[in-house]
Amino acid sequence: MGNTTSGIRNIALVGQAGAGKTSLVETLLLQAGATRARGSLARGTTVSDFDPQERRLQHSLDTTICSFDCHGIHVNLIDTPGYPDFLGKTLAVLEAVEAVAIVVSAVSGVDTLTQRLMEFARDRELCRLVIVNKIDSRDARCADVLAQLREAFGPECLPLNLPSGGGDSVVDCFFQNQGRATDFSSVAAAHTQIIDQVVELDEKLMALYLEQGEELSPEQLHEPFEQALREGHLVPVCFASAESGAGIPELLQVFERLMPNPAEGNPPPFLKGSGESAARVPVAPDPAKHVIAHVFKVSIDPYVGKLGVLRVHQGTVRQGSQVFVGDARKPIKIAHLYRLLGKETTEIGEAVPGDICAIAKVDELHLDAVLHDSHDEDQYHLKPVAFPPAMLGVAIQPERRGDEQRLADTLHKLTAEDPCVRIEHHAAVNETVLYGMGEFHVRVLLERMSERYGVQVKTRPPSIPYRETVTRPAEGHCRHKKQTGGAGQFGEVYLRIEALARGAGFEFVDDVVGGAIPGQYIPAIEKGVRQVLTEGALAGFPIQDVRVTVYDGKHHPVDSKEVAFVSAGRKAFLDALQKASPIVLEPIMRLEITAPASAIGDITGDLATKRARINGNNSLPGQRATLQALVPLAEVSEYQSRLKALTGGQGAYTMELSHYDPVPPRKQQELAQAWKPRAEEE
Repeated sequence: MGNTTSGIRNIALVGQAGAGKTSLVETLLLQAGATRARGSLARGTTVSDFDPQERRLQHSLDTTICSFDCHGIHVNLIDTPGYPDFLGKTLAVLEAVEAVAIVVSAVSGVDTLTQRLMEFARDRELCRLVIVNKIDSRDARCADVLAQLREAFGPECLPLNLPSGGGDSVVDCFFQNQGRATDFSSVAAAHTQIIDQVVELDEKLMALYLEQGEELSPEQLHEPFEQALREGHLVPVCFASAESGAGIPELLQVFERLMPNPAEGNPPPFLKGSGESAARVPVAPDPAKHVIAHVFKVSIDPYVGKLGVLRVHQGTVRQGSQVFVGDARKPIKIAHLYRLLGKETTEIGEAVPGDICAIAKVDELHLDAVLHDSHDEDQYHLKPVAFPPAMLGVAIQPERRGDEQRLADTLHKLTAEDPCVRIEHHAAVNETVLYGMGEFHVRVLLERMSERYGVQVKTRPPSIPYRETVTRPAEGHCRHKKQTGGAGQFGEVYLRIEALARGAGFEFVDDVVGGAIPGQYIPAIEKGVRQVLTEGALAGFPIQDVRVTVYDGKHHPVDSKEVAFVSAGRKAFLDALQKASPIVLEPIMRLEITAPASAIGDITGDLATKRARINGNNSLPGQRATLQALVPLAEVSEYQSRLKALTGGQGAYTMELSHYDPVPPRKQQELAQAWKPRAEEE
């Protein structure tokens, strides 16, 4: 059943934490006959949240695929985490679906995350459906939430059904034009609104509808309905309660009759080539063409190994067939293909376009890989997703000596599973920093390291990557002379240093004339200079934005050796640095904050205490605003929790390096003092 592309529906449930996505999946699975009993979050028995960590926290931390058959169609439902910290995992799986169902609570309505997800789905040209859940709750405000949706996302948000009997049930308004009493509005009004919106896209139908005033059949409306979804001309709204089951049979009917099959959605944005020259390529859901499939999720289980979940976009993937991963020359063999229902796997023989399936124990698979069975499709990739950058860093080191390799392997696994985990090794201070999307994300990652992989780590805030530079030109000189028993060492170097523009890096210039220093020794001098560049001269930080010009020196035909010129270059550079008024620079970040408009005043006031320069703010729809500022990294390394407190968890921010500026004089003294004792010990 559902073994043809037209019989498949791929739908991702997204939305804020607490909107009830996981409970909705449970009720849908039960209604469709895919499970025998409805799982409970409190008892840790849901199909989606099967990881021990998820059960303990009673929150989805990862995306889960639930495949089931119902009413002659095959549904791939993807449950996603609602915490902003796990947004990366959610965005990654949206690559696999035609339709995104945004779940909103009838009690709390639209929040910032809902807005971000709606915008992402719209920009990615995915068909959208809104499910208002919890309609039977005592504090449900169904009419208000519908009005809020229309205000935030436009008049194209129209109800397909309406709650009735105080949320005890729902009444369909699309397939019928009159019916039982509803809690607000009426079936006739909702029916007219939605049909008007759909026929606007089809002139012939519109004429039929207006001139003859006749009811159009659902069959006549199917094509324009799909077109309206594809063009974002319509965002249908359904009401339901995962708790009581109200609206759930109607929701399954909407999936079956109105949601797009893989041939009806917008084609996936595949590109060939790289960078600017990458061009869009057509990919068609034709089972007879070459295979093109995309890996949108990777999970690594200590017992099962690596599991790659993929969406077939073109061709048919068969058990036993061979495919190339990305641009690899050597194919891999698909030994087994699985269909997923939570953690349960069922083996299948083949997967047609539109299918979602999994391959186990293939090390070459990675997130975002494209599988194909012909070299014609080399260099194919999906248009990259702009994942939110990981902002919160924590420096980590293993608790037990000798665990360094295990830690490295574990970090590799974490980055393989989550596109928003970043690992950086800062050589200057010899520290490994784990970056996540927020405190909760980082806590979950650290717990996973110890529980799943048995690696215990010590953590501390990461060091600020300060730099040093010079503020005026200076000259340096060193004569390196060593006489031991046999041949000695000799090298003499004269050099000039000057400041370069901020961000220019480092330049080394050989200006020696007349062979005062033979050409073969110039690289040795540069090596000596570069040693100082990494170690610093004032407070132990790397030196940047400086030009070093070697202009004179002396050599000895017997005693001159490379090692002598390395040493002379190093000491001459240190000599010049002392006279060049060196300063410490700090990273200045470009901060962009999105938050409820009502919180912008508090945020601005708070930033003023952090040496920030505010560059302006703009208002956004849905009573939100953005604020841009330049602020030193040292002041906002812990900004996540501050913003959360100021905005009640509704604020989000991105931060990137803008430039380096001198640190305040007092800070410079502190940093230099802290380094002096260390430098003397060495």
